[in-house]
Amino acid sequence: MMLRSDVETIAGWVGNGSKVLDLGCGSGDLLAKLSLEKGIDGVGVDIDTKNLTTALTKGLRVIQQDMEDGLPNFENTQFDVVIIADSLQVLKRPHAMLTRVVQIGHEAIVSFPNFGHWRSRLSLLLSGRMPKTKALPYSWFDTPNIHFCTVADFESLCRQLDIEIIERKVSGDRPYLAKIWPNIFAKSASYRIRHR
Repeated sequence: MMLRSDVETIAGWVGNGSKVLDLGCGSGDLLAKLSLEKGIDGVGVDIDTKNLTTALTKGLRVIQQDMEDGLPNFENTQFDVVIIADSLQVLKRPHAMLTRVVQIGHEAIVSFPNFGHWRSRLSLLLSGRMPKTKALPYSWFDTPNIHFCTVADFESLCRQLDIEIIERKVSGDRPYLAKIWPNIFAKSASYRIRHR
């Protein structure tokens, strides 16, 4: 069962019958939801064998591949939508992946935890240690997150890469404040993007 706040946002942005590539698809929960509710033609990519086995039991098409290799087996504009849900921060070269996904897809959907959230900032300030929260429950030494991204960082990178932000949605405990000051009050952010 999916509990992440970005799932409904992503589902709302994917059109019925779209051709979708889900990068870092995990056990396929998002792909299964989109297949059931939107009738998509979906393919998932993940590196973990256990995740892929679980996705296969759901009847999903999945490929075992390290997306860090640049996804050479996919053609430009092959998909309507490419999704990177909660995976960008674990990549070694997120900038290269963003450039590639807007080539492979007519548009892309990216979601990530906002490391600039006020609780993370306060925790670091008061404890002098890397923050641990519900959204980021790992210790500094065992976290899969290797690039700590904020809303401001992501938007700056999109400008540098000449990627257009079509739409942004943020979530947080105080939705009104998260909308006004997302870099401080958003726990996570989701973006629809495309190549200019």
